[in-house]
Amino acid sequence: MTTKANATDDSFHVFDTTLRDGAQREGINLTVADKLTIARHLDTFGVGYIEGGWPGANPRDTEFFARAQQEITFENAQLVAFGATRRAGGSAAEDPQVKALLNSGAPVITLVAKAHDRHVELALRTTLEENLEMVRDTVSHLREQGRRVFVDCEHFFDGYRANAAYAKSVVRTAYEAGAEVVILCDTNGGMLPAQVQAVVSTVVADTGARLGIHAQDDTGCAVANTLAAVDAGATHVQCTANGYGERVGNANLFPVVAALELKYGMKVLPEGALAEMTRISHAIAEVVNLTPSTHQPYVGVSAFAHKAGLHASAIKVDPDLYQHIDPELVGNTMRMLVSDMAGRASIELKGKELGIDLGDDRALVGRVVERVKERELQGYTYEAADASFELLLRGEVEGRARRYFRTESWRAIVEDRPDGTHANEATVKLWAKGERIVATAEGNGPVNALDRALRVALERIYPQLAKLELVDYKVRILEGRTGTESTTRVLITTGDGTGDWATVGVAENVIAASWQALEDAYTYGLLRAGVEPTE
Repeated sequence: MTTKANATDDSFHVFDTTLRDGAQREGINLTVADKLTIARHLDTFGVGYIEGGWPGANPRDTEFFARAQQEITFENAQLVAFGATRRAGGSAAEDPQVKALLNSGAPVITLVAKAHDRHVELALRTTLEENLEMVRDTVSHLREQGRRVFVDCEHFFDGYRANAAYAKSVVRTAYEAGAEVVILCDTNGGMLPAQVQAVVSTVVADTGARLGIHAQDDTGCAVANTLAAVDAGATHVQCTANGYGERVGNANLFPVVAALELKYGMKVLPEGALAEMTRISHAIAEVVNLTPSTHQPYVGVSAFAHKAGLHASAIKVDPDLYQHIDPELVGNTMRMLVSDMAGRASIELKGKELGIDLGDDRALVGRVVERVKERELQGYTYEAADASFELLLRGEVEGRARRYFRTESWRAIVEDRPDGTHANEATVKLWAKGERIVATAEGNGPVNALDRALRVALERIYPQLAKLELVDYKVRILEGRTGTESTTRVLITTGDGTGDWATVGVAENVIAASWQALEDAYTYGLLRAGVEPTE
């Protein structure tokens, strides 16, 4: 486990704790292989410190540090081991947990220390004086062993409110014993930015220590609290990728770093790394098996998406009129959403985004606008189905719908068997390249059976379809229009190994709506593959 070079100088630390604090989020359960993969992503992004976990506290973290020494050569980051100060009444040199921290091989160690007097007395069951000695002894011992030491003052802000003098004495003790940075932790996440700024300013002035900030997001202010601490003099920020963490999470690494680089003008990442931010965010989400938040600042797919016609008109003149930064700075892209709110500018910009030249044909653009509004009134949604919109737009531009096959009929049968199981079978009758094709297939549901039957029918003629895979399927029952009747909208996401696309179908019958979406999905897949239409 080595580090070739640091991303920046030591004057400011970007410290990531996804592998330790972030892993405490409900629904996240990381394997050692997952942790190694995330560590590589974070190092590529250029954070200065990666907290890998608590060696000695659980076998998984102990294994992670052992494997990291053998398998990772860090380009930018230093690996950090997390642990606690020694036990009350003992010595750091003999404490098993402190020994495990040293045995991890990590060059940097973060110690958690109690900074709230009630926690010392009720949780540690020791005296305030002994708690200070535990901090002093552990920090000094680790420094003597050649390790860099950071100290997390747990529950600092609540402790400061209860007993400011004692909370500050913990900071002084850690710093005087050799801790490079003392981190003020809003462990319960209850602070607000003005409060954080006031406390950090006071502690900086009263202790002279180098301070960091660790903010939980229980008030929805973790990013703001982190930046408020920086405003007050903190030079070390602790964050997690995508804001993962216990309860509602931690300060989100990506908006914090983006704000520091783009709003504060601070250089905290290696050259060019910020443009990888969206990719890194989504890659880590894939590893933890959580769908990336579409509305996450900077990196969400909706972060630079524009729906209102008024916005589109302004963006057509100058994108900066409705965007606070150029999306490409963080590796994202601007998207125009097409809906019943769309105006001419929305359609023109969306056409440009899709590579379709609408020229100055105002009549064409007007037809598309009216068609979209008419279809959305029926229940279609094109902001969530770009592929279906592109097919609609190309049909208007080219004067006819793009077809690779023509449907004669289809049917899906669900058989309820005596043993309680169900059989699903579908038959499709199509015309493609002048040939009539009849195909039947079974599936684990009627829609899956239709998908398989359509694939059986067309793959011989269009081998490009072998790559297609149904990635996601969503059904929504729309508001009833006459009595108890209702309309069903189906959204299907399909992939070909290089990208995904979404299509939409609407009908009173869920299977009929699904068939529409499947037809669009296969048609768009062939369009992506560069196949010329035949029907």
